[in-house]
This record gives sequence, structure tokens and C-alpha cells, in this order.
Amino acid sequence: MSDSSFIRSEMLQPQIPPVSERGIVKWLRENLFSGWLNSILTILALVALYFALSNSLPWVLNGVWDAGSLNDCRAILAARGEDAVGACWAVLSRWNQFIYGFYPVELYWRPTLAAALLIVALAPVLYFGLRRPTTYMTGGIGLLLLLSLFGLKTDTWHIGLAAAVFGALTAVAWLLPKKLLYVTLAFPGIGFWLLWGGSAWGPVAVMIGLGLVGALALWTIPRIGMILAALLAALLFLSWFMDPISSVLDFFGMILGWVLAPETVASILRPVAGLRDLLPLQPHVSGGLQSLLPVSLEQVDSDQFGGFLLAFVIGVTAISASLPIGIVLALGRRSDMPLVKMICVGFIEFVRGVPLITMLFTASLLLQYFLPPQTNFDLILRVIILVTLFAAAYIAEVVRGGLAALPRGQYEAADALGLDYWQAQRLIILPQALKISIPGIVSSFIGLFKDTTLVALVGLADPLQGIRKIVLADTDWKGIYWEPFIFVGCIFFVVCFSMSRYSMYLEQKLKTDHR
Repeated sequence: MSDSSFIRSEMLQPQIPPVSERGIVKWLRENLFSGWLNSILTILALVALYFALSNSLPWVLNGVWDAGSLNDCRAILAARGEDAVGACWAVLSRWNQFIYGFYPVELYWRPTLAAALLIVALAPVLYFGLRRPTTYMTGGIGLLLLLSLFGLKTDTWHIGLAAAVFGALTAVAWLLPKKLLYVTLAFPGIGFWLLWGGSAWGPVAVMIGLGLVGALALWTIPRIGMILAALLAALLFLSWFMDPISSVLDFFGMILGWVLAPETVASILRPVAGLRDLLPLQPHVSGGLQSLLPVSLEQVDSDQFGGFLLAFVIGVTAISASLPIGIVLALGRRSDMPLVKMICVGFIEFVRGVPLITMLFTASLLLQYFLPPQTNFDLILRVIILVTLFAAAYIAEVVRGGLAALPRGQYEAADALGLDYWQAQRLIILPQALKISIPGIVSSFIGLFKDTTLVALVGLADPLQGIRKIVLADTDWKGIYWEPFIFVGCIFFVVCFSMSRYSMYLEQKLKTDHR
């Protein structure tokens, strides 16, 4: 018979873990003092942090916020004591020039409304079909917009208009959140009209033209194939926005002029030359609509743009346009058609081998020579075009890496399901490749947004150039240096950090592998 006296007859109550295995002590032991090397590095880092904060915090916290000039700041600091130090944060009272540049003060409501609509346009992209976050985002931005308009001393009529617009958008976000995608599609035209002003029908005609080009391409691809459909869409694009007839007539006129008399050449080309007055079609459409229903805003020239307004216009436009172009270039680089592959590879390698500053100088000085006659793009639009193409080449390489990371079985599965090329890319290949490429894509976007400061080298007043032209050029603030640059750097950090955090959120949300 066995002895069971050593067997416990009742369970012990749960005990509190030792101090070294719970709370902050456990975290410190595991993360900062897990070994002798980590302990030394932690101590050295704390010493360096102490010296950095002990020398910078008094300067930051004892700053002067209410002063009319740098001399007033120095006088206030001198009154606090001989050894008193502090930043002259009073220079930030000119924050409006950091944000809006030389934009007319009475029109500040327009770029502010455009920025709010931009965030609403992003809502269905970030949270497509999700009612709660879309509504919170739209309503919160509407409240911030109204507070901003009150702070900018905007007239009551425009504040009421903004309240009505965002009230309607919030209702749509709550009832039909997917319908906000129409706001996303319409925002490029609305944003352009709010920022530059002029006739409202110019952007409308542009959007109509782009819609017609896209509809023609979608309708003709199943019927005549990709190549012919692309050629027809390109011809409609040129006929709507540019004047390809002039370039063709000038080319043939030059060839015929070598062998025929000028009078003979003119008689040959005269029947076709009448098309010069009909093309491009976009000005005729916008002019006709404007004559029927005149709707316009006060026009603002591009040289009045500056500060973060300019940085966001260039950055947001280039980021939005470079992603689809980069995806197409990545697909073209992996294409089995030699001509398409050669063109895409040549474009990508050429752009990636040229510094961005060279592209900006090209936009400023040379791009006009490559456009059809009588085509007039202002400097900001030319810079946007070149920055978009530059970013698209880098996005193409990032997406190509995502495509190459997919196993061959994914392509074979698409073929086994009987999907054609575009169906396979849209439903199977690209969703997985883009999920893999999210870190690289967002990294490229962050670099692109920071590179918008390079436009100062072609005469545009970016935030850093605005400091030199607006703040440091004022005799009242002559000699101030760190404070405005710290302010601009903080805004850049907030924007770039927000993009980075959303990238991490998106990676976690799309992480559907089994763990």
C-alpha cells in the first residue's frame, strides 16, 4: 500500500510575481539592462540625453512669445537677468507667411478649405466603406475648419458656406460612406479651382476630358486590343488638351518646303490648317460653359504661392499621381513585349540616374521647348510634372520588387482560373505585391515630400526659402536663425511621422498570414 501523505490535498492561491518579473523593473531589466554591454550603452545614452536636455530645455522653455522685433526679445531676456537665455518665439507671429507664403490675406479661406477637402477626399481611400472612422474624420475636420476660419477672421458668408458643405459631407459619410469616393475623384478639379481661382468651368472641362479618355480606353480595350486603344486614348487626350495639328503641320511643312515653293506648300496644307481653330477642345468647352453660366473666383498667380501651401500642392499632387504611373511602369518593365519593356526600362533607368535638381532645372528652363506650340504651363505645373515623373520611376522599382517577391504559383493560379492579364493583375497579383511594397512606397513618399524644399533652387518660395525671403529679410528680425527653422522642421516631422505611422497601421491591418 502506497504512502500518499506527501501529496497536497488543496491548491495554493496564485501568488504575486517577484518584483524583478513584473512592471517597470521587468521592462528595464529586459530592454535596457539585459547584459553588461546594454547596461553601459544605456548609461552612456542617459548621460548624453541629460547634457542635451540640460542645455536646450532652458533655451526652449524660457523663450519670449510676445515681442515686436529681435531687439525687443533681447531686451526682455536682459531684464530677466544677465545670464538669462531663451528663444525668440515671437517670430512665429508671422506663421501665416510660413503657411501661405504671399497668398492674399483676404483669400486665406480658399487654401484652408482646399486642405480640409483634401483630408475628406483621403477618407474613403484610407477607410473605404467604414462608416465610423470616415464620419469622425469628416466631422472632426469640419470642426477644425470652422475654428480655423474664425481664427483667420473670414467673413460670415464663407464660414456659413464651409459649414453647409461639411455638414452635407458628414451626413454622406454616415449614411453612404462609399459615396465619398466621388469627392475623391472630383477633388483635383475642386482643389485647383480653389487655389488658383478663375473660371470654374476650366477644371470641369479638364475633368470631362479625362473622363472621356478613360471611358474610351475602357470601351475599346476589349474590342481592338490594348495597343490600339492606348493610341486612340492618346489621340483624344491630345485633341482635348493640346494642339497636335500644329506640330504635324509644321513638321510636314518643313519637309515639303525642301522641294516645293512656299505657295504650293500653303495650298496643300490649307484644307487641314482650319483645324487649328478647333483644337484643343478644352478651351472651347470651358469658354462655352462660362458664357452660359459664369462662375469664377479671383485669380491668384503662381508666384504668390509659397510656404507649406506650395509644399503640400507639389507633394500631394506628385504622391497621388506617381503611384499609378509607377505601377504601370513596373508592369511594363516586367512585360513580355520587347518594345514596351525597352521603353519602361529606359525611362526608369534614365530618371533614376539623374538628380532631382536637374529635373527641376529642366522643368524651369527646358520643358517648354518640348511642348506643342502655344502651350503655356506655369512654373508650378511644370515642376509638378517633372517631380511626378521622378517619383514614379522610384515607385516603379519598389513595386517591381513586390512583384518579384511573389511566388510563381500565384501567376499559375491566375492562369488556371482562366483570368486574362489585367484580371489577374487586378484581382490576384497587384493586391499582394502592393501589400509587400507598402514600406518602400511610404518611404518614397516621405522622401518626396521632404524633397519639395528643392524647388527653392528654381525660384519658388518653399518653406525654407520663405524664411529667407520673408522673415530674415525683415530688418526687425535680422539676426534670428534657429527659431523659424525649428518651427518648419517640426511641421515636416509631424507630416512625415503621420505617414510613417499610417504605414505601420496599414501593414498590421493587411497582415493576414497565419501566425
